[in-house]
Amino acid sequence: MNQPPRELYIGLMSGTSMDGIDSAIVDFSQNKTRVIATYCQPIPEQLQQAIKPLFLPGDDGIDALGSADQQLGVYFAAAATALLEQAGLKARDISAIGSHGQTVRHRPPSSDTPHPFTLQIGDPNIIAARTGITTVADFRRRDMALGGQAAPLVPAFHHAVFHSKTRNRAVVNIGGISNITLLTTEGEVLGFDTGPGNRLLDDWIKQHKNKSFDDCGQWADQHASDPPLLEQLKTHPFLRRPAPKSTGREEFNRQWLDQALKKFDHLSPGCVQATLLAFTAETIADALKALPVKIDETFICGGGALNTALMKSLGDLLAPAAVGSTAELGISPEWVEAAAFAWLARQTLAGLAGNLPAVTGAKNLTILGGIYPSYPA
Repeated sequence: MNQPPRELYIGLMSGTSMDGIDSAIVDFSQNKTRVIATYCQPIPEQLQQAIKPLFLPGDDGIDALGSADQQLGVYFAAAATALLEQAGLKARDISAIGSHGQTVRHRPPSSDTPHPFTLQIGDPNIIAARTGITTVADFRRRDMALGGQAAPLVPAFHHAVFHSKTRNRAVVNIGGISNITLLTTEGEVLGFDTGPGNRLLDDWIKQHKNKSFDDCGQWADQHASDPPLLEQLKTHPFLRRPAPKSTGREEFNRQWLDQALKKFDHLSPGCVQATLLAFTAETIADALKALPVKIDETFICGGGALNTALMKSLGDLLAPAAVGSTAELGISPEWVEAAAFAWLARQTLAGLAGNLPAVTGAKNLTILGGIYPSYPA
């Protein structure tokens, strides 16, 4: 019996945490979305250290930026190639790669940013040349050109694959920064960044325990949070801004945290970790509770879904609404964003919009990204 033809795309994603390049092969045939293979390509520590200075405002070296752009292009291509080999597929089996790249600066429209811009690196020319697969990249800047925040972009994908006709759902992506998507039964979609995710937690445990992350939130769970510090952290002006809004390392970073901690040097590092976890959980919960409709169920994706202590805190804060992970909806939480950029590549090649103006604030729907064809050698 002949199998129906597959419609395969690769999605590539490196988040704010910059711990690796997530890659996923997604089959969109038969009006379904199936993740059929995944791979995480580590980013060498040396390259991470070269990129980190580019995240923060200051005098950047153009040579450093160009070098990092080229090197990341090589590693994004390596991620796609290794994924194909693992899945037993060839380049000719893949319709296109959707590559988000690595965000190094995100300055969305605001009263303080007269010339907004967003910049992702990881040269798509190198990806297309090395893989032999047409690559779609630079997804964010067209939305910003139309007055949008260029973020978050994943709510359109969330709506396409996670929408329910009977339950009002929220999808929360907890990466380095957290963002939420509201999916109502009528199809209305809202979404925006809520603020901190894993980044501050990861930075703090790296400094004090030389670990990349707090596995399952065990360190935070051993301590109690400090209410005065939590109250201080929640005075960050981003939290009071109306949507549409987006943020990144420019606002929630170690420099800002160190400034906030100056009056709290009596607290133990473990107490600070517990407070940072509470900061992430409460800002997400506050944003969800302020939405215009009652949420029946919330699904978490991103690395935060693997933090047991964080998931428990969110469950307590959002009760009686159910809280689970997107694995319950068919896509493992670690791979939702990579799958989203595979879907966005498909939208672009089909000539379909990839943004949601109600989410980003753009003037209208638009096709996102640039197409880098794979030319014959």
